[in-house]
Amino acid sequence: MSSAGLGIRGLLILPAIWLCTKAVLAVLRPRGARTTRLKGPPSTNPILGRMRYVMQAKDISNDYEQWAEEYGGAFELPLALGSRQIVLTDTKALTHCYTTERAVYTRTENERQFIGQIFGRGVLWAEGEMHKRQRKALTPAFSNAAIRKQTSVFYDSAYKLKSFWDEIIDLTADGAVIEVQEWMNRVALDSIGIAGFSHDFKYLEGKESAVTAAFHALEINETSVFQNVLFLLAVLFPPVQMLPTKRLRLLRQLRKSLEGIADRLLANTRREKEDDVAEDHADKSIIGLLLKAEHTDAELYMTPEEVVAQMNVLLLAGYETTSVSLTWALIELSKHLEMQDKLRAELLSKFGGSDPTWDQLASTTDLPYLDAIVLEVLRMHPALPKTPRVASQDDVIPLGTPIVTASGETVSSITVAKGTIIVEPIRTINRSEALWGPDAKEFKPSRWFTDITSPAKELQGHRHLLTFHDGPRTCLGKTFALAEFKAVLSVLVRNYAFEFPGGPDTEIGDHVAIIQRPKVAGQLGAKVPLRVRRL
Repeated sequence: MSSAGLGIRGLLILPAIWLCTKAVLAVLRPRGARTTRLKGPPSTNPILGRMRYVMQAKDISNDYEQWAEEYGGAFELPLALGSRQIVLTDTKALTHCYTTERAVYTRTENERQFIGQIFGRGVLWAEGEMHKRQRKALTPAFSNAAIRKQTSVFYDSAYKLKSFWDEIIDLTADGAVIEVQEWMNRVALDSIGIAGFSHDFKYLEGKESAVTAAFHALEINETSVFQNVLFLLAVLFPPVQMLPTKRLRLLRQLRKSLEGIADRLLANTRREKEDDVAEDHADKSIIGLLLKAEHTDAELYMTPEEVVAQMNVLLLAGYETTSVSLTWALIELSKHLEMQDKLRAELLSKFGGSDPTWDQLASTTDLPYLDAIVLEVLRMHPALPKTPRVASQDDVIPLGTPIVTASGETVSSITVAKGTIIVEPIRTINRSEALWGPDAKEFKPSRWFTDITSPAKELQGHRHLLTFHDGPRTCLGKTFALAEFKAVLSVLVRNYAFEFPGGPDTEIGDHVAIIQRPKVAGQLGAKVPLRVRRL
């Protein structure tokens, strides 16, 4: 029998092993709380439940919204081999789960294994007291005072980008078609490199690195029946992720690349600090705080492995999420040219050719339309569409609006047993008509000119959005990301006009690699070509 045949045969045995394990654990586990049985969409497959549909749906967030309207703000979704998960859209339930993260609701084992493979055991992987300690050690690097000092780095990267674009555009008579997403990647990586680690990747200049090579390798979307089976099984049986597949090899290559760069950056900074007798012991840079946390006598000690893991997280987060948000901003402004003109007019009327300060960028009143554009991009296009969590202990989740359970009982809270998976569908909640009103699916910056009065006001996330998460695991780099987003976008819109070569109705699709990226339909890979004209 071929090795492929043996591999598939082995995979088919895993569900049986999984079921036997679950049965034994069910017998041995002490009797405790039982998860409330909820209404939800019926299973479409006796083995896979709704899992295949959820994986293959073009935009599952719309389905979540429809199911919430039909079954209520807490419903259950049948998955493979009789498993199920609870999906929450009720604002009171979400607030409860977010505020009790780290104590009750933690990352699933499947997710932690994935994060561990790429980043190591850093703040993204850690739970409980370990997460609290690591986050506290990093927090000063993302204070307002620290980001204020880094804002010039974002502008420097934006103007370096401008110098390259000017050279390209000068060769054409009517602007140039530029693939903007790749350039947003370059701005984002160079910015996090300099601002966070005093290292210039020179990606804007076209220099490749081991990190970018690994990212590009992971963007190859090759699927097969075998890979789909693997993915399905990994959701239920996390050790499947450790099978030596092409994806695992690429993930390990990325981890190795990130660790190599992190080690070099740390070594360079150590040498510079040793040579500088006038060292500022109040250093609040990211790498400075990591170095301080390495010392065993540090109040918030981190092991060398944890230090490298933090750098891995920050490198990837700085590269991926900010570049995607900037790309979406250019897409929306190219679809709504009147909004692009209005944003440009605001920037030029208030600052002319000068750059806003960090305080002006952070203000909601100095540049209200820039603030509104950024918030609407974050609302419509969150980097992570949903977050799964597992209950680490029995819990009772309160509901803002009562629901009818599967047994017909009306309840204002639900019981969740230890081990139950819950899903927080961020994209669904950010775009829910029940929470944001009938225009929730529209890109409408003007909604931010007044206080939010819709039911979304009950959400506790940043400006009532869940894009940056909420609770103890709120995105640590939120202030950094917002400052970079606004600084770079302000430079681009003041100096260039953007439009789609095929017109504003150009279709946008999805490209999934590490996170979901936009692409112009028909393009090979995550490419967004726009016509760019100098002003």
